[in-house]
Amino acid sequence: MLERVRPDVIPFTRPYITTREHQYLDEVLASGHLQGDGPMTAEATRLVEQISGAARALLTPSCTHALEMATLLLELGAGDEVVVPSFTFSSTAAAVALPGAVPVFADIDPDTLSLDPDSLETCITPRTRAIYVVHYGGVGADMKRILDIAARHDLRIVEDNAHGLGARWYGRALGTFGALATQSFHGTKNVQCGEGGALLVNDPAYLERAEIIREKGTDRSRFLRGQVDKYTWTDIGSSYLPSELQAAVLRSQLESFDEIQRLRHRIWNSYAESLAVWADSTGTRQMHVPAAAEHPAHVYYVLMSTHQAQRELLELMRARGVTGTFHYIPLDSSPAGRRFGRTPYPCMVTQDIAYRLVRLPLYAGMTDADVDRVVDVVSSYRVSPASLVSR
Repeated sequence: MLERVRPDVIPFTRPYITTREHQYLDEVLASGHLQGDGPMTAEATRLVEQISGAARALLTPSCTHALEMATLLLELGAGDEVVVPSFTFSSTAAAVALPGAVPVFADIDPDTLSLDPDSLETCITPRTRAIYVVHYGGVGADMKRILDIAARHDLRIVEDNAHGLGARWYGRALGTFGALATQSFHGTKNVQCGEGGALLVNDPAYLERAEIIREKGTDRSRFLRGQVDKYTWTDIGSSYLPSELQAAVLRSQLESFDEIQRLRHRIWNSYAESLAVWADSTGTRQMHVPAAAEHPAHVYYVLMSTHQAQRELLELMRARGVTGTFHYIPLDSSPAGRRFGRTPYPCMVTQDIAYRLVRLPLYAGMTDADVDRVVDVVSSYRVSPASLVSR
């Protein structure tokens, strides 16, 4: 039986609905073309390419599917290793493990919570084939150093940019550094269509095969462009196409991208300004964004002084009708991470961050009153004697 949510509770996230989703869905239903790769897919794809700066984009049913496609394109398999940050969603590592390759867990930078180049380098062995970079919260990892490391060891880079559409690092769009990159349009993301994703193809050498893998291993994309008179099975692949219904919602969201970002940044900035004094008084660290990074206001987090303080703040928020949450359980300590992966050195920063981080509600539809209420609840937290003892 589903638990009923109190109507006065501020949720952690809520999908933002623009003005055109219903119109575009009606157009798709009236057209009779509900399957993928119709006119809505084409327009949504164009917008993804425009916003992301990627050379080419292929829409997928989820970011997980895009990660799986990247793994197939790199031809990873048994005996191969891929460096992955421990502080990420399971899909980043699961896509590596799916064909039998080994995710090797690296630590994160304490300032950005993205992949730490020093830890990355210690994880590389003669079996390493690729680096999967995750830009946590859309705050870019140090891509100059990561690119240098990849070049020295002849490794391919895949960016898991699920959080980072529209974000930049030294002026360059996240998702354009790697040979391949992935985006998420899950209902929790800034731009969403319930479930959805995209594979960004920056190295043209991967494009033709990416289209084939996405189309169940057939050359149907070439057929639709009139390049062949019939299509046939030519390679491995699966059904990695979203429906036109998903693409219709995504198109509407992408057309409102600037407005969504404006609303989210307003909330993010309000948290940063309003909680500064409280953070100083409680030993709490606010989310840090380096000068080189332009973030997309995907998350706003605070780092509590101890694990006990994290638990106390979350309990206080829950009691006062505000939904906060921690984030990832470190993958290196997860059951599947221990089974399928390898951790050369303890991911100490990841372990520390995971047990102190609290994310605050942030979605484009939040009102000023909602934001004020969250600030009031969070800033009412006071350090308890128990929270002074580290976990």
